[in-house]
Amino acid sequence: MTSVENRDKSGKGRLGLRAFAGVLALSVLAHPSLLAAQQAEPGSATSDGTLPTWSPLSGSGQTSTGATAANGISASMQTGTTSSSQTATDPLATGTTVAPDTQALGPLTDGDTIPIDEDIGRQNLREARVDNPTAERISRELDSEDDSGIRLGTLILRPSISQKLGSETEKSGGVKDDRIFSETGLKGTLTSDWSRHELSVGAEGAWQETLSGDETDKPRADIDARLRLDLADDTIATISGSYSFGREDSDDPNAVTGAKVQSGVHQYGAGASIERDFGLIRGSIGADVTRLQYSDAELSDGSTLERSDRNRNRYALTSRLGYELSPALIPFIEGTIGRIDYDDAVDSAGYRRSADLYGAKTGVAVDLGEKLRGEIAVGYERQKFEDGRLEELSALTVDGNIFWSPREGTSIDVTLDTSIDPSTTAGVNGATIHRVTAQLAHDLRTNLVARLTGGTTFTRYDGDAAAADTTAYLAGAGLTWKVNRYLDATADLTYERTHYNTGVDNDSLTALVGLTAKR
Repeated sequence: MTSVENRDKSGKGRLGLRAFAGVLALSVLAHPSLLAAQQAEPGSATSDGTLPTWSPLSGSGQTSTGATAANGISASMQTGTTSSSQTATDPLATGTTVAPDTQALGPLTDGDTIPIDEDIGRQNLREARVDNPTAERISRELDSEDDSGIRLGTLILRPSISQKLGSETEKSGGVKDDRIFSETGLKGTLTSDWSRHELSVGAEGAWQETLSGDETDKPRADIDARLRLDLADDTIATISGSYSFGREDSDDPNAVTGAKVQSGVHQYGAGASIERDFGLIRGSIGADVTRLQYSDAELSDGSTLERSDRNRNRYALTSRLGYELSPALIPFIEGTIGRIDYDDAVDSAGYRRSADLYGAKTGVAVDLGEKLRGEIAVGYERQKFEDGRLEELSALTVDGNIFWSPREGTSIDVTLDTSIDPSTTAGVNGATIHRVTAQLAHDLRTNLVARLTGGTTFTRYDGDAAAADTTAYLAGAGLTWKVNRYLDATADLTYERTHYNTGVDNDSLTALVGLTAKR
């Protein structure tokens, strides 16, 4: 298929996505007015002149007259039973019926005095450890919306769709590239509302289309799903799956020099673990599989360069042992053993890069509710390659995610991550990447939120390859205006700088404005 056909095909797909976005946004904006039209006006009289009373168990927009309520209460007090014609199904229960007349609020009853606890019936609310900061962040953002979401049986879906217009300027040495682009994004969570067990799915993604300038679209996607099973005797089993996609940056050491479109990186993950409490001792063991798959890079002359020799699988078995100093503070130690297998036994440069991996770390998990929660750990990781010409790759690791809310309306989210990135250069084993990011969010007003973002990424090679070391800096600011519970207006400005030990530094400035419709 030619590049023109690809462009036409992708253009049709993006038009369809924008049409879907418009329909969803229109339905979201129309929802409040439709809901208001369905509900009876408070205090209005019925056809027989009596005032309606409200029942907390009745359907939306349904009323019963004061006479009917009074008669129902009187009959209930006298006989203690109700007829089947007076029962109605509770929309929040399954297979049960209630008598609304026996639960109706009398004219002197204050509804505010009746406590409503959403956690009634939930038997196991213990927080799981933080394994995926992205999924946790998505969940926190959407769960903060009161009464939001669409109920799908015993599941609650909280979706949002955004449409933004952006401007990007990149400068490398004396070369400057500008582009104007549109970005369509989807984000959402799907959570269960069960008395036992829990299902949670978090996802976000964005598609870009260049309107003018250099065509360097940067699509991305991230999905994480977890099923927690509350077994007997303080035992919890977790099954997880994930997927992420991103395009390799042109300034990445493993990127193809001069490529028009860099390789896309697909990452698939699946895992299972079991955790059990032995009094003050908490132990867990888990296994996971991760697959990295690289698409072809498109060169400036229109040809493609195959990158499948980088495709690999990572298998790991991890065990953790923690001691509960208190329910909010659990120090732990963790060990990992695994294997990295490449699809091709020998890469394009003639090296066997499959390796055995070992790791250990110690840290502490903290859970002080909404004020402070997360975990942080330091450790050591080592990879031993099959090819004797490649030196072992080892690194001191620092990993964790801390969410801190020092005061109401203010939150700080810090993520630390260490990873080992295998190299594609002949004779070079790879690099250790240390990354730290932080985001500060503050409510300037009840409907206006300010955000500040910062981060640093250190990429370090061993030996003679240290000349390829890089340090990247990130700084950003943004505002979110909550127009109403269904619509947000956002504005963001981000600056990135990549410094090379040898070579020309790269600078990037991106500005985005747009609207987000949510339910």
